[in-house]
Amino acid sequence: YMNTARLNITLPEDAAKILSDVRNKSAYIAEAIRQKKMIEEKEKLKKKLESAYKLAAQEDYETYRDWEDTIQDGLEDDTR
Repeated sequence: YMNTARLNITLPEDAAKILSDVRNKSAYIAEAIRQKKMIEEKEKLKKKLESAYKLAAQEDYETYRDWEDTIQDGLEDDTR
């Protein structure tokens, strides 16, 4: 058996109405909470990845700029 905690909660009427047709309200609410948490964690991860990609792109650009002047050194088009 799973450990449980008894909670006394207050819900807005529209949410309570949704639950009125649900047979196992506790399981329904528990699953909704788990899904919400999973969505939030995915969003946090997505933001961290976006931030890391932006930083990497900036670093790549800065490296390119540092080497830009030397890229063409000695590589002139010598097709005469």
